[in-house]
Amino acid sequence: MVQLYARELPHLVNDDESVVSLLSASLFQNIDTALRIFQHGIDPTRVEAPAAAMEYARRLAQRGTPVVDLIRAYYLGQTAILNYALTEAAEQIHDSQVLGAMMSKALTGTFAFIDRVTQQVVSAYQEERDRWLLNRNAVRAARVRELLDGDMFDIDTLETALGYRLRGTHLAMIVWHAVEPKQGNALASLQSVTAAIAECLQTAGAALLVPADERCAWVWFPLEKVALPDEDHVQRVLAKAEPTVRLVFGDPADGIEGFRRSHRQAERVHALSTAAGEQCERALTFRDVGAIALMTADLSAARSWVADTLGALATDDEQHERLRETLLVFLATGSSYTAAAARLTMHKNSVQYRVRKAEETIGKPVIDNRLDVELALRLCRRLGTAVLAKA
Repeated sequence: MVQLYARELPHLVNDDESVVSLLSASLFQNIDTALRIFQHGIDPTRVEAPAAAMEYARRLAQRGTPVVDLIRAYYLGQTAILNYALTEAAEQIHDSQVLGAMMSKALTGTFAFIDRVTQQVVSAYQEERDRWLLNRNAVRAARVRELLDGDMFDIDTLETALGYRLRGTHLAMIVWHAVEPKQGNALASLQSVTAAIAECLQTAGAALLVPADERCAWVWFPLEKVALPDEDHVQRVLAKAEPTVRLVFGDPADGIEGFRRSHRQAERVHALSTAAGEQCERALTFRDVGAIALMTADLSAARSWVADTLGALATDDEQHERLRETLLVFLATGSSYTAAAARLTMHKNSVQYRVRKAEETIGKPVIDNRLDVELALRLCRRLGTAVLAKA
């Protein structure tokens, strides 16, 4: 079995001697337990995973070995044992009915045993991984909070403690679950999203991820080339992630002050996304919504300002939403009816009609207060019910 793993999962065998010894003990105890199940007719669904198997799972969790490797090891072992057993049975049992019954019992019993044990060892793995990460991240989180607060520190010591380069260019991201994920293990899923986002960035090292709470993480990417993640790549990552995942980015910035500034920007956009609720886009950048994000510090004041600027146009219903969207596109295209019609795929006359109706609803020509109106419309688009008046 160890030789099989050496071929299929070599990193499990080419490891620290104590860990490989624990692997061997786990294999021996699992095989011994399986054989006793068949020998004594024990119900495999009531068997507890051997102690060495549970400890080996915990040790892999501490070393950061992917849980899929642990699961694969069990199914590789199951396949090898069944192949050996069925080959021996075919040679030794000549009664076809007995052979068929034996094969059926071997397959059913083995699958039940492996299913039972893998559930237990994977649970032990996840619990240990969460505990290990929590303890390690608690120290890193404290260091990062000190850095964000501007406390005095030695940069070399702090870089060593964090395992992250502070002297370069940083891009801050906040990634979180908008609601409690159904599958649990929220931190692991946020780590996966972070790793996927990093794939489209030219970085000078691994990202720094620090849990802010049980559903949210602060992230910094050490950039080699200053750039925001590709929008299409981000959308592909989110499409594969749990639907509860949201993320926001600050702007890239240099040095320790840039580390702080990019994070503060991401925090403002995070506040915007949280205020907007479920209808908000799943990914936002400070570069795109910075001006709006700065207004969410006082949401009540922003709501009053929107009402003063847009009047009845800030009513939360489909009719006024259509008028707001048309007017916003009209303003964003340089007040061109033709360009707005092309973007909205509407007839030019329809755009003119909606713009006129929007102005009537506001109660004054848009040209008198164009910048405020456009900003208020963008607030409505991003925040929705958070700043709109009930119909």
